[in-house]
Amino acid sequence: MVESNTSRRTSVHQALGGGSVADLLLWRKWYGGIVLLISASTMWFLFERAGYNFLSFVSNVLLLLVVILFFWAKSASLLNRPLPPIPNLEISEKTIVLVADELRARINYALLIAHDIAIGRNLKVFLLVACGLWLISYIGSLFNFLTLVYIGILLSLSVPVLYEKFKDHIDEKLCITHGIIQTQYRKIDENVLKKFLVLNKEKKIQ
Repeated sequence: MVESNTSRRTSVHQALGGGSVADLLLWRKWYGGIVLLISASTMWFLFERAGYNFLSFVSNVLLLLVVILFFWAKSASLLNRPLPPIPNLEISEKTIVLVADELRARINYALLIAHDIAIGRNLKVFLLVACGLWLISYIGSLFNFLTLVYIGILLSLSVPVLYEKFKDHIDEKLCITHGIIQTQYRKIDENVLKKFLVLNKEKKIQ
């Protein structure tokens, strides 16, 4: 039982990347999760409820930071104190290359899907993309972008933990749901989609 629980946690952890992000989402580094939750809640309250403007807020925070660091450096030079411990901020070329490669792969994948939809070869992909875009549009009409981001953060901090805890029960329900969806899709495919394709072929032949 202990070994199965250990392998379960490991599998979920590996599915999330197995790094610090996975530790954060699974609350293994609980202080990081608390900091992220408090920060996201504070930002959402300031911009959504209190009515702060994002650009003004960022500018005021940066202004305050610059003023503090400036007077800290001046007082340090006058009182022979150490300067503010600011590291050299620099993005390495390796990081840029990795980000560019990952972005290029994702863009190419999206273009490949768009190409398959445009030439009409993969009707299943077309239906999935159309339903996904409609769902995003419907959800976007209910909430603004900031609230959606906040909800996404809350779900990211709760869903992986709940899935790890109740993995067997959730997998069982998902398998049943997947079977029902597959059955309904086969019925639609046999009764509607195939007839639609046959009619298109007949029109082309005529």
